[in-house]
Amino acid sequence: MEAAALKLNRTLLLAVVLISLISGVLSGDIVVHDDKSPTRPGCDNDFVLVNVPTWIDDKEEDEYVGVGARFGPTLKSKEMDAHKTRVALADPTDCCTTPKNKLTGEIILVQRGKCSFTTKANVAEAAGASAILIINNSTELFKMVCEDDEHDIDIGIPVVMLPQDAGESLRGSLQKTLNVSVQLYSPSRPPVDVAEVLLWLMAVGTILCASYWSAWTARESAIDQDKLLKDASDEYLNTEPSYSSGVVEITTTSALAFVVVASCFLVLLYKKMSYAFIEVLVVLFAIGGAEGLVTCLVTILSCFRSLEQAAKTFIKILFLGAVSYLALFVSPLCVVCAILWAAFRRHHFAWIGQDILGVTLIITVIQVIKVPNLKVGAVLLSCAFLYDIFWVFVSKWIFHKSVMIVVARGDKSGEDGIPMLLKIPRMFDPWGGYSIIGFGDIILPGLLVAFSLRYDWLSNKSLREGYFLWTMIAYGLGLFITYIALNLMDGHGQPALLYIVPFTLVTFITLGTKRGELSHLWTRGELDRICPHVQLQPCEE
Repeated sequence: MEAAALKLNRTLLLAVVLISLISGVLSGDIVVHDDKSPTRPGCDNDFVLVNVPTWIDDKEEDEYVGVGARFGPTLKSKEMDAHKTRVALADPTDCCTTPKNKLTGEIILVQRGKCSFTTKANVAEAAGASAILIINNSTELFKMVCEDDEHDIDIGIPVVMLPQDAGESLRGSLQKTLNVSVQLYSPSRPPVDVAEVLLWLMAVGTILCASYWSAWTARESAIDQDKLLKDASDEYLNTEPSYSSGVVEITTTSALAFVVVASCFLVLLYKKMSYAFIEVLVVLFAIGGAEGLVTCLVTILSCFRSLEQAAKTFIKILFLGAVSYLALFVSPLCVVCAILWAAFRRHHFAWIGQDILGVTLIITVIQVIKVPNLKVGAVLLSCAFLYDIFWVFVSKWIFHKSVMIVVARGDKSGEDGIPMLLKIPRMFDPWGGYSIIGFGDIILPGLLVAFSLRYDWLSNKSLREGYFLWTMIAYGLGLFITYIALNLMDGHGQPALLYIVPFTLVTFITLGTKRGELSHLWTRGELDRICPHVQLQPCEE
């Protein structure tokens, strides 16, 4: 492959830093924990999402999502079984005392605050309401539980919390004396959605392709280097073998710097998150994705004999240097694809373009950025492991919110989240949303997996005797366990590297120790496996 295609420009290097910011597999769940008391009889419901379609003057309008309380009866799971019921505005609005307006089976809309959730429910039920909708004081939803001193709870009407924007919309319609009706039902969610399976296959397949591409490039470079060394002078024999000039090799220092730089940038995003900031990230992702798409297309097309000459013929372009005619031909198409994605990224089909650009960018990064030995790989993944845990879990104690999850969701930005994610819509989930995985969960362990395959190929190791097969299996298993944890944890964001890093790193180190090659893997890695004049044969130790 041409050297120009292997080089990452400054924009792509910046994109790599941004990509590594989001390292957790996150769900689209809008519910967060608000557990204040243990469960007890009458207050032991499972928390469920509630679908709330609305009608204004018998005309169907918006459909909102709420969350059911720990107490009260369970809701119907099918829309056909749920009755359309009129909504009445509570007076007083907090429903902590008996409402002044008379209720005859309406659903009462109340404001959160001034008294407990169970008090509101008891007052509403005594006043004749058939259900109670509580407007939260923020755009998030909190799980409504019973107070510690509340016992013998017996509430006979459903209790549902709505986010602030949905509740205020209904309140505004009621204040205009419009006829507002809603349905309340809670469709069951499938235990596993096909989107999670497809996303797992996409992540594993991306690392697989990137690893083989990286190993093939390393082997071709080694063969070319060996041919040159055979005909070179003794002085040239003393030079160290090298790969393409487009390769960026990670060091221990740069691996450690990752935590500091990424953490600073994450805090900056958390503090300064805005629509404009997201737009900047969109532009950077589009540029990096276009470059990744060009690199991958040129590599694939250059395999055809009819296009081989175009891939090897270069032209000098200002600011870009030497660019092949083939790259010059496919670049406009790739740029148009990136622009179309950026323009239509809010449409329901935009995830396809985002995934195409994302996968090609990830493959290009793993191809160009290399881990030279196991020591660097261990330091990089260990730092990422601690980084993930800190910003997903520990940051809640400092910032009162999970910094990484807030940034991933794009809170306060007016967007659905930052674009550095692979995403697939949940196909059989009645609540919709996306299954997503951060680029960092693929790139960072992918660098170690790619190193293992390069080492195997350059050492002439078979698939079973090498390290790649077992490291690849370990990554797939770690990601699989992540999704299990995600479902067991009620859909709350999970740092994927918490599970992936121990699986991959421990597997690699354990195999190296058992085979007596850990010292070599740890310090010298793949480059030292090639001896002058002996193509692809391991050096004698």
